[in-house]
Amino acid sequence: MQLNSIKPGSGAKHTKRRVGRGIGSGLGKTAGRGHKGQKSRAGGFHKVGFEGGQMPLQRRLPKRGFKSAQLKYNGEVTLADLQTLAADEVDLLTLKAAGLVRQLVKHVKVIKSGELSRKVSLKGIGATAAAKAAIEAAGGSLV
Repeated sequence: MQLNSIKPGSGAKHTKRRVGRGIGSGLGKTAGRGHKGQKSRAGGFHKVGFEGGQMPLQRRLPKRGFKSAQLKYNGEVTLADLQTLAADEVDLLTLKAAGLVRQLVKHVKVIKSGELSRKVSLKGIGATAAAKAAIEAAGGSLV
């Protein structure tokens, strides 16, 4: 390969469309802008979602819902996750080290999903009523 033989890939480059350069070019007269109207004129601009003065869709629809910014600090762990975890005493740092919850998380709750057959002691971690019953049934405890 020589430096003078390097070319861009096929289809990578294409010639710019020259509009308004006569009838023979195929883009003469109106230059692909159609006839009349705001969009045919220079400087004819309107913002995205503008509907010609009609009440826009985002204002016609009702406001709905709310997502709390605090959700990113909350995490969930299943009983199946606790079953696979090697540690007998589980706290927030253990879960973060194992990669079961994100590093941002400050509050963790155990939910009843899957089975737990071994004894696990939870420190500073919440649990749903069903998960708490399952943990205590397996001989574990919540502190």
